[in-house]
Amino acid sequence: MTNKYEERLGTERMLPLVFKMALPAVAAQFVNLLYSIVDRIYIGHIPGIGTDALAGVGVTISLVVLISSFSAIVGGGGAPLAAIALGQGNRRRAGKILGNGFTLLILFTLLTSFIAYTFMEPILLFTGASEHTLGYAEDYLSIYLLGTLFVEVSTGLNAFINAQGRPAVAMCSVLIGALLNIILDPIFIFWLDMGVKGAALATVLSQACSAVWVLSFLFSRRASLPLERRYMKLEKSIVLSMLALGVSPFIMASTESLVGFVLNSSLKEFGDIYVSALTVLQTSMQFASVPLTGFAQGFVPVASYNYGHGDKQRVKECFRIALITMFSFNLVLMLFMICFPAIVASAFTSDARLIETVRWTMPVFLGGMTIFGLQRACQNMFVALGQARISIFIALLRKVILLIPLALILPHFMGVAGVYAAEAISDATAAICCTLLFFWQFPKILRRIKSKSLSE
Repeated sequence: MTNKYEERLGTERMLPLVFKMALPAVAAQFVNLLYSIVDRIYIGHIPGIGTDALAGVGVTISLVVLISSFSAIVGGGGAPLAAIALGQGNRRRAGKILGNGFTLLILFTLLTSFIAYTFMEPILLFTGASEHTLGYAEDYLSIYLLGTLFVEVSTGLNAFINAQGRPAVAMCSVLIGALLNIILDPIFIFWLDMGVKGAALATVLSQACSAVWVLSFLFSRRASLPLERRYMKLEKSIVLSMLALGVSPFIMASTESLVGFVLNSSLKEFGDIYVSALTVLQTSMQFASVPLTGFAQGFVPVASYNYGHGDKQRVKECFRIALITMFSFNLVLMLFMICFPAIVASAFTSDARLIETVRWTMPVFLGGMTIFGLQRACQNMFVALGQARISIFIALLRKVILLIPLALILPHFMGVAGVYAAEAISDATAAICCTLLFFWQFPKILRRIKSKSLSE
C-alpha cells in the first residue's frame, strides 16, 4: 500500500516537486553546517589561544569526517535502493534495507570508536597536529567520540525519511540539533570556561537530540516505511547491495578525510599558520558543498523512485533541473569567496597574519570549485540510478587518483602554494571528466528504463 507522500514522487509536476523535496534538505544541511562553523568561529576567537586551538580542532576534522562517512554507506547507498524498491511496489525489500541499515550503523559505531580511541595520538600527529596543537585536538576528539552513535544514526537514517517523501520531517531532525548546538556552544566554551572541550560537548548533546528525533519518527505510525525489528537481522544480499552502491558516497566522504591527512601533513612542514588557513578554507568550501549535498538529498529520491517506476521522461526532467540549479548556485558562491577572501576569513579570526594567509590562498584553493556543481549533479544522479561502479570510479578520481598525488608533488615545484593548487586542479579535472562520462552513459541508462517498461 503506497502513501500519499510517496505517490507524489511519481505524479507531481517535477520543478515544484524537486524544490519541495530539496529546499528543506538544503536548509537542514546549511544549518547543520553551523555545527562545525560555529565551533570554529567561537574557538578561533578564544583570547590568547584562538589560532592554535583552531588548528588543533582543524586537524580533528579529517578523523571526524572519516567516522561520519560510514553513515554514507547506509544513507547514500541504502536510501536510493529503498526509494527504487518503493517505486517498484516492493515494500518488504525497502523495509529490509532500512532495518539492515540500522544494524550496520551500530556495527560501524563500535568499529570506528574503538580504533579512534585506541590510536588517537598517532592518528592526530599523522593528520598534522604539532606539539602546540595536539592538546587541543585530543581535548576535542576525546569528547566528540562519545557521540559517534548519535552521528551515525542521525545522518545515516535521515535519508530514509526523505525517501518516504517527508523532507520537512528530515529537516527538523537537523534543525533541532544545529540550533541546540548554537545555543550550547557559547555556554560551554565561554561561560563555563571549557574551551574546545565545551565545543565538543555541545556537539555531542546536539547530535543526540537529532538521533532521538529520527528514531522516534521511524519507529512511529507516521512513517510509511517504518523501522521494524523483524528486518534488523542482516541479510547477505541486502547488505551487499547497500555496500555496492554505498561505497561511492562513502568514498566521496571518506576521501575528504584522507585528503585532510595529506594536506595537513604537507602544510605542517611550512608552519601551523597554514594548517589554520586550511581549516578556514575547507570550512568556506563547505558553504557551497553542504547545500549541494542537501539538494542532492532532495532530488535523489525523486529520480530513484521514478527510475524504479519506469518513467524515463520524469528521470530526464529531474536531472535537468538538478544540473542547472547545482551548477549555478555553486558558481555564484565560489566567485564571491574568490573575490572577497578577506571578508570570509574575518568571520573566523581576528589574527591579521591568518587573514592575510587566507587572502592569497583562497583564490588558489577554490579556483577549480567554480565548476564543481557539474560533478555533484552528475555523480549523485549516477547514485540515484543505482550505477555503483561508475559512481565509485568518479569518487576515487577526484581525491585519490588526482588530489593526493598532486598534493605530494606540487609543493616541490611551487612551495606551499602547491598544496592549495592541488585542490583546484583536481576539482576542475574531475568535474570535466565526470560530466563527459555522464552524458555518454546517461542515454544507455535511459534505454534500459524503456526496455524494462516494455518487458513489464
